[in-house]
Amino acid sequence: MEARDATPGALVNSTGEEQTATKDAAPKKETPQTKSKMEKVFGFRKEDLTSWHSLVTLLNRPTDPASLGIFRCLFGLLMVIDITQERGLSHLDFKYLDGAPVCRFPLFNVLQPLPLDWMYLVYVVMFFGALGIMLGCFYRLSCLMFISTYWYIFFLDKTTWNNHSYLYGLIGFQLTVMDGNRYWSIDGLRRPSIRNAHVPLWNYTLLRTQIFIVYFIAGIKKLDADWVEGYSMSYLAHHWLFDPFKVILPVELVNLLVVHGGGLVLDLTAGYLLFFDATRPYAFFFVSYFHCMNSQLFSIGMFSYTMLATSPLFCYADWPRKFFACFPEFLRAVLPLTSPEPQPSTSCVYNEIQSTSTERQVTPPVAKASKLRLKHKLGAIFTILYIIEQFFLPYSHFITQGYNNWTNGLYGYSWDMMVHSRSHQHVKITYKDGKTGEIGYLNPGVFTQSRRWKDHGDMLKQYATCLNQFLPRYNISDPEIYFDIWVSINERFQQRIFDPRVDVVKADWSPFRPNTWLMPLLVDLSPWRTKFQEIEGSLDNQTEIVFIADFPGLHLENFVSQDLGNTSISVLQGKVNVEIVEEKKNFTLQPGEQIKVPAGAYHKVYTVSEDPSCYMYIYVNTTEAALQENFTKLFELQERVRNGTETEPLPPELQPLITADDEGSELNVTDPIVQLFLKRQRRMKEVKKRREAGALERLERFAVKKYYTIRRGFLMTAIAMRNLVVGLPSLEQLTREVAFANMKEPQAEANQDERLKDEVGHGEL
Repeated sequence: MEARDATPGALVNSTGEEQTATKDAAPKKETPQTKSKMEKVFGFRKEDLTSWHSLVTLLNRPTDPASLGIFRCLFGLLMVIDITQERGLSHLDFKYLDGAPVCRFPLFNVLQPLPLDWMYLVYVVMFFGALGIMLGCFYRLSCLMFISTYWYIFFLDKTTWNNHSYLYGLIGFQLTVMDGNRYWSIDGLRRPSIRNAHVPLWNYTLLRTQIFIVYFIAGIKKLDADWVEGYSMSYLAHHWLFDPFKVILPVELVNLLVVHGGGLVLDLTAGYLLFFDATRPYAFFFVSYFHCMNSQLFSIGMFSYTMLATSPLFCYADWPRKFFACFPEFLRAVLPLTSPEPQPSTSCVYNEIQSTSTERQVTPPVAKASKLRLKHKLGAIFTILYIIEQFFLPYSHFITQGYNNWTNGLYGYSWDMMVHSRSHQHVKITYKDGKTGEIGYLNPGVFTQSRRWKDHGDMLKQYATCLNQFLPRYNISDPEIYFDIWVSINERFQQRIFDPRVDVVKADWSPFRPNTWLMPLLVDLSPWRTKFQEIEGSLDNQTEIVFIADFPGLHLENFVSQDLGNTSISVLQGKVNVEIVEEKKNFTLQPGEQIKVPAGAYHKVYTVSEDPSCYMYIYVNTTEAALQENFTKLFELQERVRNGTETEPLPPELQPLITADDEGSELNVTDPIVQLFLKRQRRMKEVKKRREAGALERLERFAVKKYYTIRRGFLMTAIAMRNLVVGLPSLEQLTREVAFANMKEPQAEANQDERLKDEVGHGEL
């Protein structure tokens, strides 16, 4: 809570009626009141917290509306952009296509999407709500339009939940109850009585505390051992953004000290540093640098820019007046007001100046708080309850235990940003016909548009229930659904997250009880991660490795692709039995022993020890290795041809190497290896050209890409609104309209099929 922005701009009598301050209200030369050290540092006095009346007076103290008005405008602008991007307006038809057999994951199962054209209408309402917030036009109605549709879409799909999407909804809710349209707003032009009027201090208190919580709780969550030891985001250290640090530090220390240590310290201290005048300039620098880096490291939409927009909230509330006063006079008509004195508002509590005098003595003016109204008390109560709730919610997982998995709670409101990274090695969905007993397998992710269900028991239950409803259409009666999902969290062993023996359709699940079919995370095996690094460091570039841990009584059924030659299993801990299915042979392995498994065949690994077993697959992708060897030879040959050292004539199938720089030179190539080599070279050349592009070219490429994305969203919205108003057109016309909306920039169309899919790769990111 910060009260230093208070500005006594008017006097209020004991009945609450506003009066204009005059020069005669006090002596011309009034001795300034001496501020205590606490008031200088924190902006309020100790006495302001000693009673309910003084606390309400403090929270409703008149404050300059300028900073709040600028933040409202920036937040509305960012949400207008976000709706077309992360909220999904540009690809809404892919997500909510009518009649498509899709399993959805709403927070409440009764919550379902509307027909597609009506979903576009929901987005239109949300868009105009965000636009109204930005312009301060019909402000309260705009806020309600935005948050009602935003939270509907948010609750409609848990797979898209994240911390910043949750934050947007919170800020939208806060702005709804605030006086955010008192400065630089269309409402202020329509209603002069609210233009440039004071806002109560609790408006700023809520927003500042919310941002403090985002930083501080994120820092508290980063005190997790995995983050402190550098396992959560270790891959980030290899990003080019950290290259300056690699000049003086090895990659290992960049990961530990800069990525993890720096992130921890910044989150823990940012809220405090932004609050105090002496440290705020330093906080602005580090926070801005941090968010600019995040905008390049992660695909997080408008989050980085939203957090940048919140930083000025911690400055004195009149900073926009001083800032815009520096602009030329001819721009003042379109810029925010720079007049220093806001007008009084009934939303605030003012101090009236009383003085008593006699013929012999004049007493100095005494400040006396005006009468508190109901809305002043409600504002204070709301502020206190909201702050308590926001501090409590990230630790409320003991209530919603059904949503707890290896990490606590529904991802989104815990502020545990980037603390956990996951990789999935193996996902198998097995169905069993309830009548015939027939067993079959489903493609992982069938009938879904997201992979998020793999890590959350509540979503897995919804997915299994949905599959149980869809599979009878394919002559599978009363199906039982079993999931075998292997996950590694923060570079641990790959292990099962859910019991593969449980029919999830019939499994019990409650939001308030622990999930009984959740397998425990084998945290006792975490120290093995140090050994992993040693083992991986001893391998060559062509050899890959996967670390597995399994529970007693369970087994892993695996198929080794023909591409993966020289695959072996080596036991690290426990005891396993390896069954080669086709050969009908069994081998028992102890720690330190290994066995080679055949490619192109199934095998099973049974854990037969009393404790969990740990073993590793070591394999070489022989197909990729041979391909890389051929690429190397072709490259060397091409270099010799170019520099004239190649004396032998090239055979016809290698002739395209000479004209490799020509556009479309690989089209007439007969040798598939040469064709793939030329495609790869052209793609690498394009990537290099993009990386070496200048700032203007990068900006142009970014703008063009965003233009076509936003263009599609608005055109599809226009089609949907037309359908709602006048009905559907003919199929031919609708096809033409959608094709026009799908039009992409020429370069994207030319390169659409030339992606890195041509490269050979394995594993799931």
